[in-house]
Amino acid sequence: MSQDAVQIISRGPRAVAEAAAEAIDANPLLEGATYSILEEDEDHNVWRIDAFPTTTEEADGLVEALAAYPEMKTVVEKLADADWLAVALSGLPPVRAGRFFVFGAHDKGRAPTNAVNLRIEAGAAFGTGHHGTTVGCLIAYNDLIKSRRFDKVLDVGAGTGVLAIAAALTGSKLAVGTDIDGPSVRISNENAKLNKSTARFVHASGLGHQLVAKAAPYDLVFANILAPPLVALSQDIKTALKPGGFAILSGLLRTQERRVLAAYLSKGFRLHRRIHRDAWATLVLRRA
Repeated sequence: MSQDAVQIISRGPRAVAEAAAEAIDANPLLEGATYSILEEDEDHNVWRIDAFPTTTEEADGLVEALAAYPEMKTVVEKLADADWLAVALSGLPPVRAGRFFVFGAHDKGRAPTNAVNLRIEAGAAFGTGHHGTTVGCLIAYNDLIKSRRFDKVLDVGAGTGVLAIAAALTGSKLAVGTDIDGPSVRISNENAKLNKSTARFVHASGLGHQLVAKAAPYDLVFANILAPPLVALSQDIKTALKPGGFAILSGLLRTQERRVLAAYLSKGFRLHRRIHRDAWATLVLRRA
């Protein structure tokens, strides 16, 4: 496959599309692959996976993974030379999630006065607010803060920083985010400045960074990542939380929900709430 920018589009029944997405998540060679899964045609049960590989090897791996599901019809389309991220974002409407209104520069004039407005520029990072996992996290957090206050918040895998920034703008005295991707950390810190937020973001793998460890235990931990690292970090997230603290977990498909939930229940967490949006799940857990 050439190194030209491509988009991989695969369509099929929901169950098969979810299984294919789970296979992509489970493949260590595709750990950083960017893709989405959504319902395209409800009447005909057509679900669609869109993937945007950044390397030839990643593109080949995605095509190979999807080929294992014959019911999925997959095509690879070459993208013209353009700033596709900017083009895509310009067509995305603002998102309302409870009291939060997430928008980009192109919708700056549409921010309502009766909302917590979050201007988020994605750059090369994940988390514009449109993805079902990000919306699920914002809805879960919005409902929690109706009756609780979270003074210290940690956002694991912060992406654009939208979740930690939301916490900082709604009363959290300390909001810290981490990401294993250097550009994401830069983008999230830029977004914090855009929103005049006190949220801080650091480049880290796991929860061992000095800034993160020093501020523990936290009242709330966000982790909007993938199912395998959610399972792997279950003990670390428990340790980072104070007793009675909450964890909002997402980045997982509904088909992966049982596996992730089992890992946390075994660590003494209790299920507080679950939110489903499209094929994605968000779990709200409380440390006993």
